[in-house]
Amino acid sequence: MSSKGKLLLAPLLIGASALAFHAGKDAHASDAITVVSFGGAFAHSQIEAYHKPFSEKTGITVNSVDYNGGLAEIRAQAESGNVTWDVIDMAPSNAAVGCDEDILQPIDPAILPPAPDGTPAMEDFIEGTVGECFVATIVYSTIVAYDDTKFPNEKPTTIADLFDLEKFPGKRALRKMPNDNLQWALIADGVPREDVYEVLGTPEGVDRAFAKLDTIKDQTIWWEAGAQPPQMLADGEAAMVSAWNGRVFNAISKENKPFAIVWDHQVWGIDTWVVTKGTKNLQAALDFIAFSTDTQRLADQAQYISYGPARQSSFPLVVDKMKPHMPTAPENMATSIPNDYEFWADHQDELTERFNAWLLQ
Repeated sequence: MSSKGKLLLAPLLIGASALAFHAGKDAHASDAITVVSFGGAFAHSQIEAYHKPFSEKTGITVNSVDYNGGLAEIRAQAESGNVTWDVIDMAPSNAAVGCDEDILQPIDPAILPPAPDGTPAMEDFIEGTVGECFVATIVYSTIVAYDDTKFPNEKPTTIADLFDLEKFPGKRALRKMPNDNLQWALIADGVPREDVYEVLGTPEGVDRAFAKLDTIKDQTIWWEAGAQPPQMLADGEAAMVSAWNGRVFNAISKENKPFAIVWDHQVWGIDTWVVTKGTKNLQAALDFIAFSTDTQRLADQAQYISYGPARQSSFPLVVDKMKPHMPTAPENMATSIPNDYEFWADHQDELTERFNAWLLQ
């Protein structure tokens, strides 16, 4: 991977001149920007927490567009020279590739405002959430969830419990891909979390992970769409599932389902903002990113959806009722594992091939 795709981890001191926000419509050549995201409740949270306040502050209209992810549409715009998307919500793996391909705009971290107490932005953002061409907004996670009614006495509390069919009997439902499953298998087999990716990067480690998955394979069903795990719990198809934390939170809070989350060794990932290279609204796009990733705005988004803010200073400002449901709550992050997108960029194809072959065995 080239330097463009690598994370920016070193703290940076931000000069006062770099923090000047181009507030007010007169500071821009733009009357509107187009911000692209994934629709649904997630886009709603962005519109309420970011788009509307930004428009009120600057007079710039924010047009919200939905897409399905990936780089195809951004590549097409870059190749045609007709760039119509300004800011895009994107997975960091795609952002790194787009940066390498020179179709995404590098973002100077000096534009990012400090925390309210003056802590520089690059010390305030959770490590690994700012790259050369991306700035994170939210932290989501893959967790294990269970139907509380299936375990009236002792409750599952660790990833090891996912693999303990004797103590916690019942079907498991796991995502039909190697990601998350292999990390958890190694954790359950005794690998320290800080060594997981190093071990998984070796043939012996891969064999060890699949051997652990073998122990629950005949009691496992597989899901492919994010809506499936809560439904599998509700229908009694599975007693324990892997799932995205927001899906389970919605089932608990909005549908009153008797589900519980095991936060132990959650695998957390991020969603990020990127800017299309060649946008005619570059300054407005960068101002939008600086505004929407400040401490208050990231805290504001968390009142609408159970994804944690990417800044450490934002968590204390999250509304109290949502704090326990954030992946970034200190107690939930205690044993967490980052979704190492650089590892998966290097190993995704080979491990997916091995995983698919294992499913057929």
